[in-house]
This record gives sequence, structure tokens and C-alpha cells, in this order.
Amino acid sequence: MSTAERAEKPVLPAQGDLPNGAAIAAFLASGIGAFAVGFFVILNEAGWFTAPTLYGPAGGVSGRTTFAAAAWLIAWAFLHRKWAGRQIDARGPWIMALVLIALGVIATFPPVWGLL
Repeated sequence: MSTAERAEKPVLPAQGDLPNGAAIAAFLASGIGAFAVGFFVILNEAGWFTAPTLYGPAGGVSGRTTFAAAAWLIAWAFLHRKWAGRQIDARGPWIMALVLIALGVIATFPPVWGLL
């Protein structure tokens, strides 16, 4: 086999050699976005922040979810820039993302608003 033939054959990396930072950044950013939805709901129900109505039939929820989507995108951009191309231990960010998602979902339930 000539050198030219060897150079053309793709070399597959060994398992575990691929960086996972971008994927972990996306997963953690989803947790931050889910938490942001609950956070903006709590702020609204406590009367501390009223999101604008961006779409009339949806009311204030359109503003709250837009702000939460912006928080998700900002978190994703920041974490991706920081972790892209790196191998990250996934356990901590996965647990943190799952906790943030759970807190975000819990914060959207009306009985939680009554605790304020």
C-alpha cells in the first residue's frame, strides 16, 4: 500500500476520543432554559416582573417564554464557546440539568405560586 493510499483512508478515532463538550453544553443549556421558564413564571406571579404580551391570544406567556428562550440561547452560546472541542465529565452537568429541568417544571404549577 502506497503512502497516497494510506492518506486517503479515513482514520476512525478510538471510542472515547471524540470531544463531548458541545453536546454537554447543549444539554446543560436546556436545563437552564427550562429553569428560566419557571423563574419567569414565579417572578410574574409574585408581581416582581411582568413580561410583555408579544402575541395577543397567548397573553403574557408569550413574553415569558420568549425571555426564557433568550436565556437558553445565551447559555448555550456561552457554554458551547467554553466547552466545544473538549472532553467533559458528563455526570455533573447531567445532574445539574436534570435538577434545573425539575425545578423549572415545578415552578410552573399554581400550588407553588401560592407559597409566595
